Amino acid sequence: MGGGLLVAGTTSDAGKSVVTAGICRWLVRQGVKVAPFKAQNMSLNSFVTREGAEIGRAQAMQAAAARVEPSALMNPVLLKPGSDRSSQVVLLGKPVGELSARGYFGGPGGSAPGTAQLGGPGTPEGSSGASLYGGRREALLGTVTECLEELRRTHDAVICEGAGSPAEINLRRTDIVNMGIARAARLPVVVVGDIDRGGVFASFFGTTALLSREDQAHIAGYMVNKFRGDVTLLEPGLDMLRDLTGRPTVGVLPFAHGLGIDEEDGLRVSMRGAVRESVVAPPHGADVLRVAVCAVPLMSNFTDVDALAAEPGVIVRFVDRPEELADADLVIVPGTRGTVKALAWLRERGLADALKRRAAEGRPVLGICGGYQLLGERIEDDVESRAGTVEGLGLLPVRVRFAREKTLERPVGEALGERVEGYEIHHGVAEVTGGDEAFLDGCRVGSVWGTHWHGSLESDGFRRAFLRRVADAAGRSFVPAPDTSFAALREEQLDRLGDLIEHHADTDALLRLIERGVPAGLPFVPPGAPAHPAEAPAGEKPAVPAQPSDGAADTASTAANTAASDAPDQSHSFEALEGGTR
Repeated sequence: MGGGLLVAGTTSDAGKSVVTAGICRWLVRQGVKVAPFKAQNMSLNSFVTREGAEIGRAQAMQAAAARVEPSALMNPVLLKPGSDRSSQVVLLGKPVGELSARGYFGGPGGSAPGTAQLGGPGTPEGSSGASLYGGRREALLGTVTECLEELRRTHDAVICEGAGSPAEINLRRTDIVNMGIARAARLPVVVVGDIDRGGVFASFFGTTALLSREDQAHIAGYMVNKFRGDVTLLEPGLDMLRDLTGRPTVGVLPFAHGLGIDEEDGLRVSMRGAVRESVVAPPHGADVLRVAVCAVPLMSNFTDVDALAAEPGVIVRFVDRPEELADADLVIVPGTRGTVKALAWLRERGLADALKRRAAEGRPVLGICGGYQLLGERIEDDVESRAGTVEGLGLLPVRVRFAREKTLERPVGEALGERVEGYEIHHGVAEVTGGDEAFLDGCRVGSVWGTHWHGSLESDGFRRAFLRRVADAAGRSFVPAPDTSFAALREEQLDRLGDLIEHHADTDALLRLIERGVPAGLPFVPPGAPAHPAEAPAGEKPAVPAQPSDGAADTASTAANTAASDAPDQSHSFEALEGGTR
């Protein structure tokens, strides 16, 4: 069986996603057959595998870093928030229903008000949603452990990503993604901390000291992320941390601007500003092109606009006021987990009227997935919002009926004379009753386009053809660069992540952990977890047996003034849905 490692974090957004991806890319460049894994993810940014399974977008990015095809095994449990207190549960790539936070963690009131019980259409054959999610944590842990074991059987190494923090003591007994899976699979754990936030030493020490003795036995080291400045000033603190905890720091990653990796979730994205930190390259032609993305509630797969932001001279920003559409050459209404809710939000904000004025003036608008649906004439929704029949914006001759079964596909087609690839994730079934021309699975009327296809703008020829149409309609002297390859740019970014690990982490220590497992003799750091959650939940292994010490040394990395940023990480837990924040 292949080796493994769990990358945990002191907090959400500490650096787990990029460190996991970076280790995957570094390993595959060494000739190691590696796969990523995240037992349970909460995200509105998802992806469809070739077998038609829905997984977190971050795991698809990590699979690309590992140069392997993404699969449902890499993210067996996906939670997609649909309100403040409930999420759609996706098990092994297929939706099994809606569940409240309290119900998911085994408390009373399993299903959220107005949501279906788990099971029913879309439930994987031979399983019952209710039996799997009715607080039965052991069944879930068994499922994710089996997926991890299958990956380890077919790969030399599996790099697992945790979620949130392993020191969420209120959720430890239901945990399947941090110490739960680490103990079940006997994985060593490296904890990542974001020094740019401050307090990284307290975070490392506190995270360790709040874990039970059995959990602490798996914490093998720390990794500092987003460091700026002279690393020699940091080294005395790293030495003291080792004296306090008995654990080495296995990397100090410098702060790196503009990594541009796929974000894990849209819930935390800024409502304003550029999509990425990278500076917009000068335009290839005389003009720039301004793109405004409506920051609708429950925005999903906003990574659709990344390919636009990669084009020289294209400026992308998120907006939430009608006056911000005035100077936009293109307005995008993106996907959303709540189409009817997003439609109401657009009307409340005055954005719906602004979109109608744009359409009447012949100014470009693009709707994608949920954004496409709400541009239509009518929505019949007895599934997602249960709002019944709702009038759309009437900009496209489209009628939408929500089906209980979710469409999960990887279509290939042609539009604007170019080949296009994409993926579909939606419950709404659209009936197109007219239009000036077909547009992928949707249509165009004047300068308003709509499609369910996510990812279509990553097809270079199609993106350039579409931007030419937009520039013509907007009266801009914008010319798409002829040589922009989005796939090549993504590969460059993934190589940058691999470089961060290769040049700034103790790769020998990481390899020892992956190959040999949990080091023996790691000391206990008091006080440990409170007494009531310290008992090992069912399905977990006891403390690991003695093994030869790996002798991991302190990191011998160098520092620069640039470093790793992280894909925002919506935690594995429903803590945010229960009224808290992360």
